[in-house]
Amino acid sequence: MADVLNLLEDLIRKARAAGADAADAVLFDSASLSLSQRLGKPEKLERSESGDLGLRVFVGRRQAIVSSTDRSARALDELVERAVAMARVVPEDPFAGLADPDQLAREWPDLDICDPEEPAPDSMIEQARIAEEAARAVPGVTNSEGADAGWSRSTVAIAASNGFAGSYSVSRRSLSASVLAGEGTAMERDYEYDSKVYGADLRSAADIGREAGEKAVRRLNPRKVKSQKVPVVLDPRVSRGLLGHLTGAISGPAVARGTSFLKDRLGQQIFPAGVMVVDDPWVRRGMRSRPFDAEGVAVRKRTIIEDGRLTTWLLDLRSARQLGLATTGHASRGTSGPPGPSPSNIYLAAGARSRDAILGEIKDGLYITEMMGMGVNGVTGDYSRGASGFWIENGRLAYPVSELTVASNLKEMFLNLEVASDLELRYGMDAPTVRIDGMTVAGM
Repeated sequence: MADVLNLLEDLIRKARAAGADAADAVLFDSASLSLSQRLGKPEKLERSESGDLGLRVFVGRRQAIVSSTDRSARALDELVERAVAMARVVPEDPFAGLADPDQLAREWPDLDICDPEEPAPDSMIEQARIAEEAARAVPGVTNSEGADAGWSRSTVAIAASNGFAGSYSVSRRSLSASVLAGEGTAMERDYEYDSKVYGADLRSAADIGREAGEKAVRRLNPRKVKSQKVPVVLDPRVSRGLLGHLTGAISGPAVARGTSFLKDRLGQQIFPAGVMVVDDPWVRRGMRSRPFDAEGVAVRKRTIIEDGRLTTWLLDLRSARQLGLATTGHASRGTSGPPGPSPSNIYLAAGARSRDAILGEIKDGLYITEMMGMGVNGVTGDYSRGASGFWIENGRLAYPVSELTVASNLKEMFLNLEVASDLELRYGMDAPTVRIDGMTVAGM
C-alpha cells in the first residue's frame, strides 16, 4: 500500500506549496462481486471496481474539500488548485483542523479484517442455489424472492500534513435468501442472511435458506390484537436498532446542536443498573473494526454505557472542539465531505437471564421480529413504529400478529428494558433479546 500513501503525501505537499496551511487526503479503492438468482435461474452477476480520493485543505480556519476519480498528474494539480481557491473564500470554521501529533495513532494491532481470497463466481452461484433450494424445500413455502451472494474488498488510505499516514484493507462476504409462504392474499414473506469478513466464517447456505423458509411459514395466518399496554420483547434482529437510536443521540454534532433527547444526560443513569454498551474497534475479524479513525486518531475499546450510566459522547475532532472535549476517535468519512462520528463494533452486553426466562414471566405481550417505518424523533425521543411478530400468552409464543404499531419514548424504553443472555456478535451492531415493559401496542 506504499504507492497509495505516496500518492496522498505528494498531493498534500502540492497543497502546501499552493498555499494551504494544512491538508489531509483520503483514498478508497474497491472491488465487488454480486449475484442473485430466483427460482433456480440466475438474475444478476456483476463485478465492479472503483477508485476515489478526496483532498481537504485548510487556509487558516477555512476548509474546502474536493474529490476526484481521476488520478492523472494534471487532474491532481487541478484538484489542488480548486481546493485551495475554495478554502480562501469560504467562511471560517473555528472548530476545523487536523489532529494534534499526540492524538495520532502510531501503532495498531493486526485485526485480520481482510480475507485475501476472492471467491470464484461459480462458488457464489452454488451458495445462492443451495440457500434458495433449502428455503423452497420447507413445507408451506410457495414462492421465492431469490437468494443473493456478495463479496467486496476495499483499501482505505489516509495521510495528513500533521505527519499521519496509514492504510488498511477490509473485506465482506454475504449470503441471503428471501421466500414467501401461503397463497393469494394470505402470503407472508421473511428472510435470513449472514455477513462476515471471511467467507469461511459464513453460516452454511443450507442453514440460511432453511431458516428463511421456516420464518416465512411461521408468519402465516397472522391475527390482530386490541390496543393495549403490554410488555414488548424485541428479537435480536430488531433489538440492535436500539443501538442505532442511542448512537444517533450521543453523536457529538447532535449534542452540540442541541438536537438530541440525551443532550443533557452525560454521566447520568439512562439504562437500568447493570446494563453495559461497549464499542470495540479492535475485534479480530470484526465487521466494523478499524485500526485508526478517519482523522488518523488512535482508537480504543470504550464502555459507552457503564452500569446504566452514559459515560461519553461519540466525537470526532470538530464536534469535540465544539463541546470543549477531546475526540473519542470515532471519526468516519467519505471523499467528498468532512469527517463525522460513527461507532465501530458496538454491542449491548448480555444480561443474566435467558430469553425463555424473560418470556416465561409474561402473561400477555408482543414479541417483535420485524419493524417498519422510521417514526423516531431524535430531538424528543418519541417513538412510534410499525411492527409484526408473535403474541405472547402465558410465557409462550402463541400465534403470529401483524399490522401493529408500538409506541413509547426512548428515554422510558431505555430505563425500562431488560437484556437477555443470548448475545451473538454478528453484524458490528449487536444486541441480545430485549424486553421493554409498558409500551403501547396499537392494533384493532
